[in-house]
Amino acid sequence: MKKKKTAKPRIDPRQPRKRNALVNRKLLTAVIAMLAIAGSLYAITKSRTQPATATETVEASDHCDSGIRKARAAHAALANQPGNVEPADASASAPPFINSSTAPGAAPDGMLWIPGGEFSMGCEDAEMRDARPFHRVALDGYWMDRTEVTNEEFARFVKATGYVTLAERQLNAKDFPGVPAGNLVPGSAVFVPPANAVALNNHYNWWRYLPGANWRHPDGPESDLKGKEKHPVVHIAYQDAEAYAKWAGKRLPTEAEFEFAARGGLDRKRFVWGDEFKAGGKFQANTFQGHFPEKNTGEDGFIGTAPVGTFTPNGFGLFDMAGNVWEWTSDWYRPDYYQTLAATNQVTRNPQGPSDSFDPAEPGAKKRVHKGGSFLCTDEYCTRYMPGARGKGEPDTGSNNVGFRLVRSAK
Repeated sequence: MKKKKTAKPRIDPRQPRKRNALVNRKLLTAVIAMLAIAGSLYAITKSRTQPATATETVEASDHCDSGIRKARAAHAALANQPGNVEPADASASAPPFINSSTAPGAAPDGMLWIPGGEFSMGCEDAEMRDARPFHRVALDGYWMDRTEVTNEEFARFVKATGYVTLAERQLNAKDFPGVPAGNLVPGSAVFVPPANAVALNNHYNWWRYLPGANWRHPDGPESDLKGKEKHPVVHIAYQDAEAYAKWAGKRLPTEAEFEFAARGGLDRKRFVWGDEFKAGGKFQANTFQGHFPEKNTGEDGFIGTAPVGTFTPNGFGLFDMAGNVWEWTSDWYRPDYYQTLAATNQVTRNPQGPSDSFDPAEPGAKKRVHKGGSFLCTDEYCTRYMPGARGKGEPDTGSNNVGFRLVRSAK
């Protein structure tokens, strides 16, 4: 059995452990005292051999991720494909170009036209090595939801389809041989601030697996959605978001589509609204203020999620493209993907992400890219609500700070 990997001092609070992995850890607590953390669960995994480029050129890449290994067999490493490229001047210093084409018809309900264009994709922060270097990307136009999908919108989907999210499903006893059925309780991970200051190198100090936590009960089984109809739906796994997208006739955005839209036409700014955190002396996004993780002062008006559309929209009219909740994209996560694209010295058109996933912090776990940060982002601990920054998560993992929004391709 592999020992739990020691996390770096700075880890994003965003990513709690996966549901099944959490259960495994709780069940193993009695026999693995060194790994016992109250309310947390542990996963075992096999490791795989991976090309040196990802681990050598990018550090452990456990910022904004839980660093928890998943109980799965090793999967074969596939060649990383950079996507379709076209010859062009790939200078990262070139200004953005916004297409002048008009929207192809009337806007679908709740969506805005993102005209596409060409921009420098990547992050300004040298610490975020998995989001560097800048590289040129060109996108066709597309429609995008003005806000994150809300609880009331998701409720309509569930009522129409009878869909049950992963966090609500009974765990399969076949995945946990020998474990009493009474222990296989559905639930999800919830941010629970400790009573006092704690070391920031152990995210189990503030994440708890709560049986009964799901989108209907975002803060645990005793909570509900009363007064939160306009808040973003949370505890959403990737396949939950995909199911909603299929029902709505939409799709999840690519990582490039999300970043282009988040920037709102601005060129390599630190935030989606510019370079100043409190532009005009006002908070521009729902993030964490105070001392992480035990004290959120709520100076921006919120301790947890905020109703969508509360803060000022960006240049394209989109709300909450930073903060509030992390949002799923369709791209697989690799820390060396940007380097792969930049090495072509070409403009990548409509990139779809790499063909496989690899995270040096958890070599056995496939992950998708998250974008936008959440209400737990803070300069003290993690600042990945910047438009060029990247998050990551296992597709079957949700938490009370992970949601989504959708796009629709031009017809």
